[in-house]
Amino acid sequence: MPMRRAIICAVWTPLIANGVFAGLNTIASYMGPFLITYLVELLSDKNADKGHGHGYMLACLFFASKTVESLSQRQWYFGARRIGFRVRAALMVSIYQKSLLMKNSSTASGKIVNFLDVDVEKVSEFFWYVHGIWLLPLQISLALAILYRSLGAMASLSAVLATVLVMVSNTPLAKSQENLNMKIMEAKDSRIKAMAEAMKSMRILKLHAWETAYFDKLLKLRDVERGWLRKYLYTCSAIAFLFWASPTLVSVVTFGVCILVEMPLSAGTVLSAVATFRILQDPIYNLPELVSMVTQTKVSLDRIEEFIKEEHQGKPSRSDNNTRTKDLSMTGAMEIEPGVYGWEIDNSLKKTKFMLKIDRKLSISKGQKVAVCGPVGSGKSSLLYSIMGEIPRINGAETTVFGSRAYVAQSAWIQTGTIQDNVLFGKDMDRSFYEEVLHGCALDRDLELWANGDMTMVGERGMNLSGGQKQRIQLARALYSDSDVYLLDDPFSAVDAHTGAHLFKECLLRLMSSKTVIYVTHQLEFLRDADLVLVMKDGRIVQSGKYDDLVADRNGELSMQMAAHNQSLSQVTPAKAHVLTKNKSHKRRQTELTEIELDHNVIGRECEEERESGRVKWDIYRKFVNSAYGGALVPVILACQVLFQGLQICSNYWIAWAAERQEQVSREKMIGIFVLLSAGSSVFILGRAIVLSTIAIETAHQFFLGMTRSIFRAPINFFDSTPSSRILNRASTDQSTVDTDIPYRLAGLIFALIQLLSIIFIMSQIAWPIFILFIIIIAISTWYQSYYICSARELARMVGIRKAPILHHFSETVSGAATIRCFNQGEKFFRKSLALIDDYSRITFHNSATIEWLCVRINFLFNLVFFVMLVILVSMPRNTIDPSLAGLAATYGLNLNVLQAWVIWNLCNVENKMISVERILQFSNITSEAPLVIEDCRPRESWPWCGTIQIDSLQVRYNPDMPMVLKGISCTIPGERKIGVVGRTGSGKSTLIHALFRIVEPSEGRILIDDVDISLLGVHDLRSRLSIIPQEPTLFQGTVRTNLDPLQQHLDTEIWEVLHKCRLEEIVREDSRLLDAPVVEDGGNWSVGQRQLVCLARVLLMKKKILVLDEATASVDTATDNIIQKTIRQETNNCTVITIAHRIPTVIDSDLVLVLGEGKILEFDSPENLLTDESSAFSKLVMEFVGRSS
Repeated sequence: MPMRRAIICAVWTPLIANGVFAGLNTIASYMGPFLITYLVELLSDKNADKGHGHGYMLACLFFASKTVESLSQRQWYFGARRIGFRVRAALMVSIYQKSLLMKNSSTASGKIVNFLDVDVEKVSEFFWYVHGIWLLPLQISLALAILYRSLGAMASLSAVLATVLVMVSNTPLAKSQENLNMKIMEAKDSRIKAMAEAMKSMRILKLHAWETAYFDKLLKLRDVERGWLRKYLYTCSAIAFLFWASPTLVSVVTFGVCILVEMPLSAGTVLSAVATFRILQDPIYNLPELVSMVTQTKVSLDRIEEFIKEEHQGKPSRSDNNTRTKDLSMTGAMEIEPGVYGWEIDNSLKKTKFMLKIDRKLSISKGQKVAVCGPVGSGKSSLLYSIMGEIPRINGAETTVFGSRAYVAQSAWIQTGTIQDNVLFGKDMDRSFYEEVLHGCALDRDLELWANGDMTMVGERGMNLSGGQKQRIQLARALYSDSDVYLLDDPFSAVDAHTGAHLFKECLLRLMSSKTVIYVTHQLEFLRDADLVLVMKDGRIVQSGKYDDLVADRNGELSMQMAAHNQSLSQVTPAKAHVLTKNKSHKRRQTELTEIELDHNVIGRECEEERESGRVKWDIYRKFVNSAYGGALVPVILACQVLFQGLQICSNYWIAWAAERQEQVSREKMIGIFVLLSAGSSVFILGRAIVLSTIAIETAHQFFLGMTRSIFRAPINFFDSTPSSRILNRASTDQSTVDTDIPYRLAGLIFALIQLLSIIFIMSQIAWPIFILFIIIIAISTWYQSYYICSARELARMVGIRKAPILHHFSETVSGAATIRCFNQGEKFFRKSLALIDDYSRITFHNSATIEWLCVRINFLFNLVFFVMLVILVSMPRNTIDPSLAGLAATYGLNLNVLQAWVIWNLCNVENKMISVERILQFSNITSEAPLVIEDCRPRESWPWCGTIQIDSLQVRYNPDMPMVLKGISCTIPGERKIGVVGRTGSGKSTLIHALFRIVEPSEGRILIDDVDISLLGVHDLRSRLSIIPQEPTLFQGTVRTNLDPLQQHLDTEIWEVLHKCRLEEIVREDSRLLDAPVVEDGGNWSVGQRQLVCLARVLLMKKKILVLDEATASVDTATDNIIQKTIRQETNNCTVITIAHRIPTVIDSDLVLVLGEGKILEFDSPENLLTDESSAFSKLVMEFVGRSS
């Protein structure tokens, strides 16, 4: 069933009930123009014989019709909102369900955010407009009937033709508006997607000094969006002009025809027609808006439907959790059938970028340990994905898994929450088993060091955890699940040798001893204990069998990998052979050691979202009004509105007054002055619309610029403690509100106030006691408004705050969907999404209910004012009243309740919407890091010329209330030398690199590079002269070229050269698009090892004097690592290279080794000198590595 039909079927009953109130409101609204003629006739001299009773009855009819109109309107609007909330919740749930099911999806989280922020809200708002489809002909028919009764066939026909003409002239504008809105949506999608990617990768952008380039990229995307927005708003200006000018245009045509055919006019018939024209203003305006809303809703629904109906990629493997009922399950755990699997299937070309081919059936018995090894990009992770059903199966039978499954991803997926939440992952607490798991995963010491232990909060994507911590928490999550089958994707690459050995022994060999385990590894020393070894190459299993049998085959793939492994090990073993014969006392001490990984950066300190309290400060309004051209155009808008209102009142009064004096005023003069006044009012309304759109465009630009610049200049700890969903919520929802909502609501409030004051002035001219009554009623209304706004303001703030967790939960689910599905936790995550959506719906429901509470009371009060005015009018002596002025007052008074409710509602709504401005300004004033460039202290172009790094008494802490991480270290790293940095994770290695790049500023001490104090430089000048390959490889959505050369500074020949050196050339040439081959979000179409090689190619292309390698080859096989290390040595002969690595062979050939421990320098000497001292810390680390690897 199409989604449109499904939605209508779901809300059919409340929609019909809502339609009844809409129809009743429309009929009641036309009672006023119908009764105006009788009122004016009653007040004229020729009807003086009628008594007061007739007048009171007329006043009661007016009051009754206005009361019915008001109450039915409130029911209509509130009912429409409730239907919209239900549909919005249903669509959010559907989008979430689809997000949970999408496999190997290239759908960016930014696009899903846009679905929730824009498309779903658009569909929800449609139910405000849906009844306009059938109300429009009803409104025109009622108007035609009243005009026919008042002016006759010719005039009413001309009025209808003029109305149709105005509507037809609106049609191309509406079509243009629709097309422009689609363009805006597309541009917004691109911008939000880029913003989401930047927020996730901000650490990389800052380390590479790319934040300015990426900021410029965002500005270009915003400029595209702004261009479409400008056209859209000016189109809206034209539509607004037709809306406000339409009563005037229709009046000119109608009364012109009446005068030309010499039809007798009276003040009553004229004012009845004027009141009708004012009501016709709504359908004239609503038609293009209705058409636009229908098309916008269709676009949004189509986008959502296309996403929801998108075919699942991959056919799930069959998993039978009730294995006891099957005989096979008693001995067998898994059957991998022959088949072909491929990523990025192109249905038209039937081509894939990578294909996994399983040539023969593999039966894995219960309790077996299966190791998978192979070079980078050989298909190891794809094999695990095929077992989980996460990769599209092109042909072949399904893989069957008997029992429950657990999965540890190569790129760690960590939930926002506590450590305990991540480990339990929805299961009940079993304290003894839980503690056993923590010990097995070497997490117990980490928990001791954290103030809150396992209740320590983990930030978004585990940003405040080290790579090793994230991997071990993932492993603990899998272990605690107590599953039957475990799929581990390279779980040891992020930890040092000792910790890796501990994890293998405690987890795989002890805690998983009775479980079936398939583990991918590049550490070939872990293959010996496997029952079955699968060796992969080019997407095929080229060898399978026992470890000893495979090694015995001298020509086999594993033998070649072992040769590379032994070559790497040979760099260490000869020099340290005696260590292996050392007495075992040290080994006993070694077993007591556990890896201590402590990222001191804001651990457990995810900041609560700021929420202002009390009313929005006047300073917020001042900043908003002055943001565009210093507020210089605001007086122009006010002048245009005052002149428009004055000329419109004068034109209506003139035609009513002249109609009673046709013998004194010529037809030419009557119509001439009326046209002149009407044309003048139309000119001012056009000017007002254009100036307002100009202000709106500039205001939106300034706010976007201020917020985005502030975010990009924020220090890295801001991103560690602030979920990206909060930033994206401001960049999408709040920015959209500033783009198209707040300027028009604020201006609408001012315009409505001017209209209200003009009505008060006219009504007070008839009977001065009305003015006193107005003061009383306005005072009561203000009290109601102040009573309401206290709750409404906080509700509006809570609406924004409640939406961010939904966006965050959705984004988190998309990134961890494979893990969630493998653990069968989809239902739990789905229930959480329901709770978050319900919480959001509850707040928005109460927010809407409070508005209706206020509007009902305000409407009644001003209906009462109108009733009192009518009673006073009919009670006054006839000869003291000007029937034309009295009729004009009554005509404008018909809109009094709507106008006053509009004023109060807009007043409250503006304050609620201004919270978006408040939230944007919060992120426009973030404390920034050091300046990008300091003009008075810019380094020379050739700096650094040698690469000597001098560290003097360096002390670093991440926060003033936290302990020192680096405790007064001093050393000099000679230029153009290779430096290895080793030590237990948490010893300060990462902090030293952060200090070098000024990600964190030192508390004391300094760092000099070639005698230049880096604290005196701008951070862009510093970081742009350094290069780094971080531990977690990051690729950006785009192409191979844009990922290697984002600043577009190099020729293609240079790019191909580094690709060849990094063993990526063949991989890139597999795609016919070559360097323009697409890279999806997070580099999802590249393996983790390939991503690390791309990052290596990227820095080699930069050719900086100082290069930092932070576990740069942790996810590649030993053979590739050997080649990469050789390439680095060749390409960086004249560079200072600082290498942080867990693999001892990676640093063993360094010129110097820096050993850190507990924030201090333990040793700093050549590897040869350190290895001669068996008691040195470096010797112990080498012994651990050799002991594990041999």
